Amino acid sequence: MTSVRKISPCLWFDNQAEEAAQFYVGIFANAAIRDVSRYGEAGQEVHGQAPGTVMMVEFELEGHRFTALNGGPLFRFNEAISFQVRCDSQEEVDHYWEHLSSGGDESAQQCGWLKDRFGVSWQVFPELLPKLLTDPDPDKAARVMTAMLQMKKIDLDRLQQAYDGA
Repeated sequence: MTSVRKISPCLWFDNQAEEAAQFYVGIFANAAIRDVSRYGEAGQEVHGQAPGTVMMVEFELEGHRFTALNGGPLFRFNEAISFQVRCDSQEEVDHYWEHLSSGGDESAQQCGWLKDRFGVSWQVFPELLPKLLTDPDPDKAARVMTAMLQMKKIDLDRLQQAYDGA
């Protein structure tokens, strides 16, 4: 069990908090729903939710705690905040890309970024990418950048080919 960190994200959903938490937990191997709390009678004049409906879902992905809150339709996600998924292999990139982007906004896919079906933005990329982009040889780094800018899902072989000048 992971210790509680001082800072953790709270994701505001209209009414899909439990569905989203189950979706994310189903994608990551080291994941679990930790707690589900429900709205009661108290405060109904403020929150407007029916007693018994899901208020918050606490879940964990790869050792990081999240809270999903059903707060109503006031706020929407945008690309100003995203979650990074650093991958060790192309197989891992493919896994997270396929699952997180399923039902999402295909027009929001560029350079390893995607938007899932709930509107949450993710960056799925190989751990090697930042090293290639910051290589001391400016020609190699520029080739990698040019290759990456042409991709939606990151292709590690194509990045390596660009880096090598192939």
